Amino acid sequence: MSLEKRYTPQTIESKWYQHWLEKKYFHSKPDEREAYTIVIPPPNVTGVLHMGHMLNNTIQDVLIRRARLQGYNTCWVPGTDHASIATEAKVVKKLRAKGIKKSDLTREEFMQHAWEWKEEYGGIILDQLKKLGASCDWDRTRFTMEDKLSKAVLKVFVDLYKKGKIYRGLRMTNWDPEALTVLSNEEVIHSDEHSKLYHVRYKIANSDEWVTIATTRPETILGDSAVAVHPKDERYAHLKGKKAIIPMVNREVPIIFDRYVTMEFGTGALKVTPAHDMNDYEIGLRHNLEVIDTLNANGTMSEAAQFYIGEDRFSVRKKIVKDLEALGHIVNVEDYQNKVGRSERTNAIIEPRLTEQWFVSMKEFAATGLKAVETGEVNFHPKHFYNMYHNWLNEDNIKDWCISRQLWWGQRIPAWYYEGEVFVAETAQDALNQAQEKFKDKNLTLEDLKQDEDVLDTWFSSWLWPISVFDGFEKQDELKYYYPTNVLVTGWDIMFFWVARMVMAGYEWSEDLLGKEHIQKYGKQPFKHVYYTGMVRDEQRRKMSKSLGNSPDALELLDNYGADGVRFGMLSSAAAGNDILFDAPYDKTQKKTLSESEKCNQGLNFANKIWQALRLIKGWQIEDKKQPKVNTLAAKWMDNRFNQALERLDNSFKDFRLSEALMDLYNFTWGDFCSWYLEMIKPPYGEAIDRKTYEQAIGFFEKITIILHPFMPFVTEEIWHNLNIRKEGEDCIISQYPKVTVFDEEFLKTVENAKELITKIREARAKIKGLKKHTLMQLYVEKSNNAQLFFDTPNIKELIMKMGVLDVLEMTTTEPESSVAFIAGTEKYYLIVKQEIDKGAETVKLKKEKQRLEGFLIGIAKKLSNERFVNNAPEKVVALERKKQADTEAKIKLIEEQLKSLSL
Repeated sequence: MSLEKRYTPQTIESKWYQHWLEKKYFHSKPDEREAYTIVIPPPNVTGVLHMGHMLNNTIQDVLIRRARLQGYNTCWVPGTDHASIATEAKVVKKLRAKGIKKSDLTREEFMQHAWEWKEEYGGIILDQLKKLGASCDWDRTRFTMEDKLSKAVLKVFVDLYKKGKIYRGLRMTNWDPEALTVLSNEEVIHSDEHSKLYHVRYKIANSDEWVTIATTRPETILGDSAVAVHPKDERYAHLKGKKAIIPMVNREVPIIFDRYVTMEFGTGALKVTPAHDMNDYEIGLRHNLEVIDTLNANGTMSEAAQFYIGEDRFSVRKKIVKDLEALGHIVNVEDYQNKVGRSERTNAIIEPRLTEQWFVSMKEFAATGLKAVETGEVNFHPKHFYNMYHNWLNEDNIKDWCISRQLWWGQRIPAWYYEGEVFVAETAQDALNQAQEKFKDKNLTLEDLKQDEDVLDTWFSSWLWPISVFDGFEKQDELKYYYPTNVLVTGWDIMFFWVARMVMAGYEWSEDLLGKEHIQKYGKQPFKHVYYTGMVRDEQRRKMSKSLGNSPDALELLDNYGADGVRFGMLSSAAAGNDILFDAPYDKTQKKTLSESEKCNQGLNFANKIWQALRLIKGWQIEDKKQPKVNTLAAKWMDNRFNQALERLDNSFKDFRLSEALMDLYNFTWGDFCSWYLEMIKPPYGEAIDRKTYEQAIGFFEKITIILHPFMPFVTEEIWHNLNIRKEGEDCIISQYPKVTVFDEEFLKTVENAKELITKIREARAKIKGLKKHTLMQLYVEKSNNAQLFFDTPNIKELIMKMGVLDVLEMTTTEPESSVAFIAGTEKYYLIVKQEIDKGAETVKLKKEKQRLEGFLIGIAKKLSNERFVNNAPEKVVALERKKQADTEAKIKLIEEQLKSLSL
């Protein structure tokens, strides 16, 4: 059989992915098997593959591929999110490039352009996930704005409205002047920014007195309705009943007394602008203040401002400071650090704005969401994320959810208006029926009703995802089979946006849809486990982003290292919940990676290592002859070691420690299988291997490809098909995952001791000048009961002699002449050396080792001299420390003897 000298992912990956698709291995239909279900966190339809996507979807694919191998009916549902704000911004930008303004179009015309954009660009990220090896059921691909899912959204809105959990009200909201829409609190990112604090004085009416306020937003002075001070602030007690004059507009406003004011901040006097500050609005309600909205929706000054009409708020800030200074109102200006809220999507600075919006009442929902995690019906991995979850959802912090957005792309709110009345219904006809019932004396038609112009928050559709992807609000046959899903894999940054709300939705509707019997058996929760990934950051711990230029080109990484290499690179450094440091910034000017990702390169090297193992085995000649004793021991060891590794692997999966699982598997495959087992059984040069050993090696290799397949699917499928002749449909992806059988830990320890001894022999041989690789040597071991027990293990002696290249291995009671002594385990060995060794280099090495051991011994001595440790620690622990002390002292003594011998 002719195999390529190196593993080349570029020629192999597309072949196998297409094969899997043609065989429908990713597709799921309900049957008699137990389901294992994952729903993909739907990426924005505007998105392209980035490092976060690759990490998140690699983890999902590992879980789904392992479950498939374990015999589950796996269903991984892909899809995309319509992303109202981001998508509308993309469409508006595209139209602007053609000279078309959104305002020039009707809603229907704009939506036509939006759907055309979606059809052209919307599936890019899903196609890119295929290059990663994602084994999603592509036949089930969903989109949050497709007809069926949109109908589910409207149904839920109507249901909540009828239950009194959705209401419409005039509230102070977060306004994005760039996207021209309101945002929920969770869509506003607050961070410290460098600002200026302006101290401005206001004249007291009918007086020569002044009061000074401090503000970071002098442009809002034109909308001031009051000056507030604390009731206990004696500095201003004499101003009770007085009025202040707002500069420039010369408006007289009351001086009010309110406990919200902090006496220690600035001068203790606060300008109150109810139209442009959340807290000022609350003060205004308490004191019945006038609301003067001086800003237009796009962040320019309104006519109510009287000055700078139509000019941008930030340019006005500079102008008004100059004008106030000219009028003698600026006292001083200082540098200031304050928190500024920006839109998560557009990065525009948010304006608090009084608008009429739709809200979901959240207190009851939040309590439900908290209870689900507290009771263990939904389990977080890592568990500590519950603290963040609780902080967001506790009754002191939870706020009602603003679900209306001033956009056109999205599910239009199903509310119609007529003469001040609102009619909420799933369809216009249903709304008309309600209106006709209300106004029986009028012959109303659809043209008489006006539908709400706003659309629903994107999250209002995606919170239904685990139910709606199975059309659960329409029919329940598939939902009953796949719900609840098994695990959700997502970033912790959308814990409240999405995870918590999906939990709430699951508990709100699952029982009505599935019935009590199903719920009693399986639960209401939408998923049993939530695996939180960390953020992918560069080596400076900055979040990877296009703007910083520190994010590698995901597709280029896949081209350079192959999907298996990239998957390895991402997962090997991705402990659950921890940020991932990734070292491959992409230089767009040079069109190359500046520093190759060590982890991805390690993954590619690993794929090549097991490829070389395949070439080695397949290169052996096979002969029907008796199995050598060494190979009998090697097979027993590999069988036991495999089951030990498999047990650890299973435990890691159980606890969602996937990074640890991968690295254990890497060390086992590279170290134990490739470096030790294959070396143990490798026939002498020019000789054939016995058939039994060959078949055992193939069997072990097959098992390894199966358990490694979830992590590195392409190389394992290719190796699987090269290990044996396969029948049609006999593919690695659908083979049977092995189960742990009994393994002998004492035997494994014995072989580990043998491996340590072989390593020490090799190290000693390496120091001998001119010694040829295959020169046989003599080794003696100081006679002891332990040594006798060790060498009584069947075939252990033969293994050591073969791998240590020895022709003599005997016990001795005296130190042989011309020997080099060393310790392996607890035994003392003597290697007969007839050639010259480098005494100087050996002396330096021994002294360094002696220094290390002496430091280690000091640490043990301190521990054992601590009475609290000796008296309180378990006896086994104390005994182990005493054994370490004795062993270390023995090693130091031997080194001293060796140093003495070298000095002669």
